[in-house]
Amino acid sequence: MNPIFYASIILLFAAVVLATGGVYEYWNSRHGPVARRVDSRIRAVSAGGPMGRQRLSILKTRTMAESAVLARLLSRIPRVHALDLFLQQSGLSWSVGRFFGTCVVLPPFVLIVGASLRMPWFFTAGAAALCASLPIVYVQRRRHRRIRQLERQLPDVCDMLSRALRSGHAFTGAIDMVGAEFAEPMSGEFRIVFDEINYGVSISEALTNLATRVPIRDLRYFVIAVVIQRETGGNLAEVLDGITALIRDRFKLFDKVRVLSAEGRMSAWVLGLLPFGVGGAMMAINPGFLNVLWRDPAGVKMIAVASVAMLFGILWMRHIVKIRV
Repeated sequence: MNPIFYASIILLFAAVVLATGGVYEYWNSRHGPVARRVDSRIRAVSAGGPMGRQRLSILKTRTMAESAVLARLLSRIPRVHALDLFLQQSGLSWSVGRFFGTCVVLPPFVLIVGASLRMPWFFTAGAAALCASLPIVYVQRRRHRRIRQLERQLPDVCDMLSRALRSGHAFTGAIDMVGAEFAEPMSGEFRIVFDEINYGVSISEALTNLATRVPIRDLRYFVIAVVIQRETGGNLAEVLDGITALIRDRFKLFDKVRVLSAEGRMSAWVLGLLPFGVGGAMMAINPGFLNVLWRDPAGVKMIAVASVAMLFGILWMRHIVKIRV
């Protein structure tokens, strides 16, 4: 055959291979694990305290949404940066635009499903409102769980910092050791502190940003102790040991109160879920037995009054069993 034919086949194969490699490199640079990790670090630094709002305003606007137009619209919403910090504290990689989009997309979908199934309008509207609040509840639960985990890790972090200081390391070196060797999510927060210090932020300001990102009372005590020690002098290792002992004693008291209030919390769950469980069982056994509740006007009023009474009871039981330590 003609050598030009073979040469064209080889060149075509090389072009396809190079094009495939180029597409993969482009996708990996934008959406790969390294890009996601860098984007997460940028979000974390930009969602810091006052330093993040003043010195990193460009990065701050980029974290609002993936679209520039949507980011400009979201930046006009009051306290949108507080929502961005709220998402950052939950540990999720969501942007503010994605969060709003999720809250807006779910209710119409539920309304369409309810209309197609010919369900009662008040039930469909309630389900749509509930679905609109599901992203908020999900982010809140993730934030609460992450903050609890950070709070439990704080005594071990203070111990590690104290041992590093006693072995002769500088305080910034001890922070680097926590960021490199400790478990997540506390190691990620201290890596952000170390990065901010390397960017030229003072230690006091970087620790203040840490206390802003992680709203834990004991962490504020830690930051205040470190800032005062750097201004007045003293043995920081002994101060950290005292903070560690205080936090662990507080955890013991909190666990004791949690055990004593376990019966009340279980009673609240049983009383709150019992009507729904009984209603679901009755509908499964006799599907038409409860239709009078939403077909008769008196039944609709009974459901409304019972819902308000249950909501009040749940809030009151939550107030009783929730003991702050």
